[in-house]
Amino acid sequence: MSDPESIYNWRRLNDRITTSDQPTESQLAEIKALGVRHVVNLGLHSHEKALPDEAASVSRLGMGHLHIPVDFQNPTDEDFAKFCWAMAQLNGAYIHVHCTSNYRVSAFFYRYRRDLFGEDEARVHADLERIWRPEGVWAKFIERRG
Repeated sequence: MSDPESIYNWRRLNDRITTSDQPTESQLAEIKALGVRHVVNLGLHSHEKALPDEAASVSRLGMGHLHIPVDFQNPTDEDFAKFCWAMAQLNGAYIHVHCTSNYRVSAFFYRYRRDLFGEDEARVHADLERIWRPEGVWAKFIERRG
């Protein structure tokens, strides 16, 4: 099965990590069909695009679910540490990470790839800008190291 083109801001980072905005119930099934075994959500349950009970929807499909709610107005280093912990726990698994627009996720992966894996900053920045150009608190968030 090929990557679903109908999911907004869909990205494949490598052979085991995909990202996007908030998937619908049917899109979760498409993601499962790709071989995804875990879904990580950085969005808030209170957002209008959020599923009523994403954890239950993901569980019914036989995938694991982890929610790390990140306030879009105030991303913190603690949020990033939780994200890094989750990525370490899921190391080697096929995972899908999303939020409501793939903005939070792309910024987190920017720092993750730059700081933890030492990937070329210009390359990871270009990947980030394929999704959006962070400003304000998000520009400050991605400037931080570690």
